[in-house]
Amino acid sequence: MTPDLVVCGLGPAGRALAHRGLEHGLTVTVVDPLPDRPWTATYAAWADELPDWLAPEVVAATVRRPMAWGVRAHHLDRAYVVLDTARLRDSLRLAGARVIADRAVDIARDSVTLASGTPLTAGLVIDARGVARSPTRAEQTAYGLILDAERCVGLEPLFMDWRPDHGAPPDAPRSFLYAVPLGGGRMLLEETCLAGRPALAGVELRKRLRHRLRSRGIRLTGTEPVERVRFPVQGGRPNHHAFGAAGGFLHPATGYSVAAALAAADTVAAGQDVWPTSARAVYHLRAAGLRALLALPPTDIPLFFDTFFTLSPAAQRAYLSGRTDLNGTLAAMRSLFTALPWPLRRRVAAATLGIPVHSRGS
Repeated sequence: MTPDLVVCGLGPAGRALAHRGLEHGLTVTVVDPLPDRPWTATYAAWADELPDWLAPEVVAATVRRPMAWGVRAHHLDRAYVVLDTARLRDSLRLAGARVIADRAVDIARDSVTLASGTPLTAGLVIDARGVARSPTRAEQTAYGLILDAERCVGLEPLFMDWRPDHGAPPDAPRSFLYAVPLGGGRMLLEETCLAGRPALAGVELRKRLRHRLRSRGIRLTGTEPVERVRFPVQGGRPNHHAFGAAGGFLHPATGYSVAAALAAADTVAAGQDVWPTSARAVYHLRAAGLRALLALPPTDIPLFFDTFFTLSPAAQRAYLSGRTDLNGTLAAMRSLFTALPWPLRRRVAAATLGIPVHSRGS
């Protein structure tokens, strides 16, 4: 029997789409080389981004007002949640789907050829395999350690902390500290390169994280579990036959995509358009925002984010989460631009318009 839907790739986006397809009564086939592999990354989202159908037990921890630091502190008036990765995966049940342990190598709208040579046809084939790394694409990298929460007393949850106590020279590409509770008395402390071409290497991020934690009085034993992150923040494109990062859902200036994919899975499963004109316009505005971010000198990054986090909560929400909110995204970018000091405005304007600016990463 020809299935209604074939999903290639069983990361969070692909699994969510397959799960919602089954909930909508579709016949679903999923293809992944390792369909039972556990997910090891930490996923988080703003609480108001998550769809109503998501099981509440997948939320491992909630931070009511996370803190962000540029040069100074900002408490963000928006709840932030960290997801329990194992529970998230298990909640996206695939009972009733045909599961094929193979690799998709040639994908078309209604057919796919597998590495084994097996052809599949379907009413619709969706590529949810993510984006391949390339030297031409900016990447996000991070190195994190998981500690018992009692060892982090006095450290507030941090959405991002750009303070320079990581030991690197002031003119070196910048990185920030991300610190969130994981539930179960654990906390993730992660040194992150938001976007770089090339991005900072894991060895450098490890050195910076250890220096930063020592400077804040947090001692390490050397036995802490490690989380390593590396993925492109460019390369996905709005596409009716791709989903998740491959389909342009990743926010190129933040690296977030899971919540957007969860929220859009029902729309795709119902056969509706997730890329109206407004969403495509926002996609291009976000790409311009990434160009601006990559063009900023490292010493200006904290000031840029200080300015962003003084915007109204509505403006911040529109830029960070409004995938289809063209008016809100435009208003947020306009407010940010007019609030920046003149030297930053010139550089941001040139990069946004595509005028060549030396890219030093961030």
